[in-house]
Parts: sequence; structure tokens; C-alpha cells
Amino acid sequence: MTKVFVGGRLRRMREDRGYSQVGMARELSLSASYYNQIENDERPLTAQLIVRVSELLKVDAQLFADDQEGRLIADMREALIAAAPEETISLAELREVASTMPGFARALIKIQNKHRGALERVDLLTHQLDGARDSQSMSLPLMPHEEVRDFFYSRSNYIDELDQPAERIAGEESLRPGETFDALVKRMRRLHGVTVSIEHDDGGGVVLQRRYEKHKLVLSPSLTPTQRAFQVATQLAFLEVGDKIKRLAQEATFSSDEARALARIGLAHHFAGALLMPYRAFLAAAEALHYDLDPLRRKFGVSYEMVCHRVSTLQRPNAQGVPFFFLRVDRAGNISKRQSATDFHFSRVGGTCPLWNVYEAFAQPGKVLVQLAQMPDGRTYLWIARAVSRGYGGHGSPSKTFSIALGCDVRHASRLVYSQGLDLKAPAAITPIGMGCKVCDRPACPQRAFPQMGRHVVVDENRSHFEPYFAEPGAGAKR
Repeated sequence: MTKVFVGGRLRRMREDRGYSQVGMARELSLSASYYNQIENDERPLTAQLIVRVSELLKVDAQLFADDQEGRLIADMREALIAAAPEETISLAELREVASTMPGFARALIKIQNKHRGALERVDLLTHQLDGARDSQSMSLPLMPHEEVRDFFYSRSNYIDELDQPAERIAGEESLRPGETFDALVKRMRRLHGVTVSIEHDDGGGVVLQRRYEKHKLVLSPSLTPTQRAFQVATQLAFLEVGDKIKRLAQEATFSSDEARALARIGLAHHFAGALLMPYRAFLAAAEALHYDLDPLRRKFGVSYEMVCHRVSTLQRPNAQGVPFFFLRVDRAGNISKRQSATDFHFSRVGGTCPLWNVYEAFAQPGKVLVQLAQMPDGRTYLWIARAVSRGYGGHGSPSKTFSIALGCDVRHASRLVYSQGLDLKAPAAITPIGMGCKVCDRPACPQRAFPQMGRHVVVDENRSHFEPYFAEPGAGAKR
């Protein structure tokens, strides 16, 4: 039986309901030391305990599913392929390590990530010494956004400590879609003595959306009413729940001040989204509309990207929505936002999959594209993708274009309007995709850009295959 280690998740649920560790242990008929070991991931949460905890805390037992294990397996697989491509390690072996020794698995992944970072630094230094001697920087950024992304992932992309007060404030102000900006401006002035003005501020050549000084918040006139409301809500987060934001960022295991600062911004944005789209009202509307994004966006007076991000955060205990994976990607395949309430995983090595509908969306701007996509491990997801653009100037000014995507496990697809007309079980309706060519083991993919690391590629001058980099299935690398 798979062992489930969810100590951090269990700890947050216990604290949310006001139980002490001793009290929780007593309710579950366990010793305090045994329960402490469960919360510290030194012992697994057994199937029997999952049932008892679910009944006690009144939560869905699915919250204790092994999503973390799925991600550990994917990350280990990628790390081992990169570090030792000549070794063939089965999925069963990886699952055994992830389930029985999760601490070892996480340490292995960290070691490989550090090794990868060191190699990137060597490459950067070599480039600078050979052809860019006038560079002002000789160090590679530590990618703090990856740390922040993992922080939100570990909390299922939901922060109860901020979501609850945001919902309370929305109720106090009786916020109504389309009128949120004026109401929030009045609250800023009434409670904090802060005035809000709309004026140009080039920020020394960089267009600023928001600039806060003591008792004054300056917003760009190029922002839409929705964007202005979001920026005011973000500033309210720092003013009203700033202590909670600082504590959450400080308690996390970030490696740099940059990561902690970025986390504080992300937490403030979470609060802002929760303020404009209060949890219970938003969840009720999302379920009633079967997650039809455009009507939901209009109902709450927000942008398409905002509503997509919000539906990916609906993981409040006792009131969960569909667990979505949310991301934003540009035409070059750069993923600038990636947050998740589930365990979908893409590789950090060699890009993503060209068969994924998130890229097709650029060819059909404004249209919602739907795709059933299956990963090599057999898990199938329903994906929704749509290209969006926005700019801040007139003719000739630069603009931004992204593809916004939402994905969920196919078992939730029937709850979405986008599954209408799809045969969710027909093999012909499912597109096989992967985590990136360098780590994808699909043997016959016509879109393959690189051979899989560690796989022996067939080279025969007398034969040509439709699928590039054809490899012998199951063959290991040959030196």
C-alpha cells in the first residue's frame, strides 16, 4: 500500500480548527509522540487514519491523496536522467523510493538542482570570459520565482490566512462587480489615510503600474478599471494583513531575500484576488456555471487571466472546487506563471511539449481551445487554453501576448462545461504529450525535437523514419 506523508497539510488543517497536537492525538486515540511524528513526516498517514482524520476534521479524504508523491516521482525521474542517463530506472523503483523514503528523494532532487545550477554558472562564466568581458555581473540569478512557486504548490495554491480576511473585508464593504475600485479607494482613505491618484509615472523609463508612498498611492492611467481595483487591493493587503504576509514569507525556507520579497508580492496578489472574488460567492458561481470562464469573469468584473488564476486557488478545507493547474506561457515557450492545486508536472529541462494545446492558442486568439492530453505515466488531463493580449500605450507601443491555460485531472472533467461533447474515454480523443523532449520516453513522436537523454538512438543511413530521433524502445544509452 502506498504510504502517504502529508504532515504539513495535516498541521494546517489542525491549526485552522483550533486543535493542539495533544488534543488531536487524543481525538484519534494516538500517543502525542506518534502524532507528532506524522506531522513531521516521520510516519505515514495510514488508510485507517485518513478515514478517522477526515471524519474528525470534516474534510474530503481526497485532500490526503499522494499528489506530493506524484511530483516527487516526476522530479526524481528528471534528476536521475540528467545525472546518470546510462542507468535505466523503472517507474516502480521510483515509486518505491518516493513512498518509503520521501526525505531521501527530496535530498536527491536538491543535490541535482544544485549541480545543474553549478553547471549553468560555469556556462555563464565561460561565455562572459570568451565573448562578454564587459559584462557587469558575473553571477547567475538564483531563480527565486521557482522557490516561490514551490511554496504555493506545497499549500495547494490556497492561503487560508489571507483568503479569510479578504472575504471578510469584501463583506464589510459590500463589494459589487464593476464598483470595487471606488469602494476600495474609500476604504484606503477612511481607514489608512491614503489617497489614490491616477497620473503618469515613467519610473525612469519603465512604465509603473503602482507606486506607493506614505499616504499616497499612484496608479498608471493606462490601467483598466479592473487592473486599478486589483492594484488598490494589493496595496490594501500590505496595509491590512502585512504582518501575516511577512510572517508567512519569513517562516518559509527561502534561500534569499529576493525570494522572500517575491513571496510577499505573491501573497499580496493572493489577497487581492480573494478580495475581488470572495471565496464562497465565487465558488458557488463557478459551480453553478460549470466553470464557464467568460460568464464567471463578467459576473465578477475581472479579466480572463484573473478569473483563471482564482479558480486554481479554490482549495479551502470543506469547500473545495476543482483542483486546477494554472499557467501563463509566451510564444517562445517561456512559462512566466505556473501555480497548481494538483500534481501536473513539466520538465525544467528542454522546454515543454509542442503537442500541448497551449501553443495552438496563439494561432486562434480569443478562442478557447479544449484538449484531452495524456502524460507518459497514463494520467489524462482536460486542458483549456486561450491567448490574451494587453498593452499600455497607443499605436506602436509594445504589448504582451500570452496563452493562459487551465488543466485538471480527467476525473473532474464532467464538472466543467468544456467537457461537453467530448468522449472522455475514447483513445482517439486523447493527445499523448510529454514533459519535454529530453526527458520524454514516447518512442514514436513526430514532433520530437531532441532524443531522450539516456536512450540509444537508431542511426541507419539506409532507412528514414517519419519520427525524428527514432530510438529502440527500452534501450539504454551506449557510450
